[in-house]
Amino acid sequence: MLLTARCPVCLEPVSGWCRPCWRAVEEAPTGLEVPAAILYDGVGRRLMLGLKYSNARTVGKPLAMRMAAMIDSDEVDVITWAPTSRGRARRRGYDQAEIIARALADDLRLPCRRLLRRTGGSGPQTGLSRYERQFGPEFVARRVRFGERILVVDDVVTTGATLWAAERALRRAGAYDTLVVAGAATPRPGQVRPARSRVRLIAPAESSST
Repeated sequence: MLLTARCPVCLEPVSGWCRPCWRAVEEAPTGLEVPAAILYDGVGRRLMLGLKYSNARTVGKPLAMRMAAMIDSDEVDVITWAPTSRGRARRRGYDQAEIIARALADDLRLPCRRLLRRTGGSGPQTGLSRYERQFGPEFVARRVRFGERILVVDDVVTTGATLWAAERALRRAGAYDTLVVAGAATPRPGQVRPARSRVRLIAPAESSST
């Protein structure tokens, strides 16, 4: 007997993904330091929590499709992700950032490789204040091929500390250029939420930002 996937928001059986719930997702505002596809609020937050904690892997594909619309694939050679700790990945049976990264790579027809390993600051970021999140995890990277431009993916971004740490590790390992993108961005107080147009993903000017 085949098990039916269910939408983590409405709990209806789905084949692929739940289109009515995805139509209700708010897009992330433009101009964020780390570009993101959706807002981590309301339906978007429930979808991301389903992916992270409830094995709702069907969230990965539609999220990756939205992220792909933001990215100029001609500026990227390989996609990787900011990994969770080995312990959490083992308990869940998967790494949610890897699921998103691989779905995004399929959509953009780019290679996806595991390049990073988390070495410190491995405690969960959930429940921490914005200030506490600035002191995020640490990574080491495999030596990368000369001239490679690498896109680093994370599931949810608040301060950007995780992605900037991943970017620094890749640059130390010889990456020619690094770009960062997140599936969802947490809202900030008083944040304006304009509609998103197609944008070209560009690397931040300073890699030490948080």
